[in-house]
Amino acid sequence: MNLPNKITVIRTCFIPVFLIFLLAPFTFAEIKIGDSNLSIAHLVAALLFIIASITDGLDGYYARKLNLITDLGRFLDPLADKLLVAAALIALVNMQIIPAWIAVIILSREVAVTGLRLIAVKKGIVIAASNIAKWKTRLQIISISALLLHNYPFVYLGIPFDVLSLWIAMVVTLLSGWDYFVKNKHIILQSI
Repeated sequence: MNLPNKITVIRTCFIPVFLIFLLAPFTFAEIKIGDSNLSIAHLVAALLFIIASITDGLDGYYARKLNLITDLGRFLDPLADKLLVAAALIALVNMQIIPAWIAVIILSREVAVTGLRLIAVKKGIVIAASNIAKWKTRLQIISISALLLHNYPFVYLGIPFDVLSLWIAMVVTLLSGWDYFVKNKHIILQSI
């Protein structure tokens, strides 16, 4: 397994550790952020999520720089992103920080595009991430990070950045899904 794929696997391994810090009932000190409190465990979870998200850029950078782009990497990289985002969204719903319907919309797009990719793979086609899909991932990561950090530092400016970024991420997620299906409708039509 090459370096970029190892980095992708490491990102996937961050997920259960992130969830333990986010959801386990640890009793640590808390930090006051605006009108809410952020426990040290949740701060650690947010940092783990951010570090795991940064590895998404690292694996792509090394894959291109070292010319180590593989079909496995093209498949694993977006899958690792989806798993990380799905875990975070489900946890945020469980914590009653975001409404379930937003998570369902975002995750439905992820499942639908993954299904499209699986159909394409059966036909010997690998669908690489589009530019809008890369922006979708960045926006999802930014919004989830803001939500995990209780809107820090924007809470002090009175800007609901966490909520605004979540809505923007949801809209771009839907546009990205539409883009995949329009550009690859021939794959679906051949499968009917």
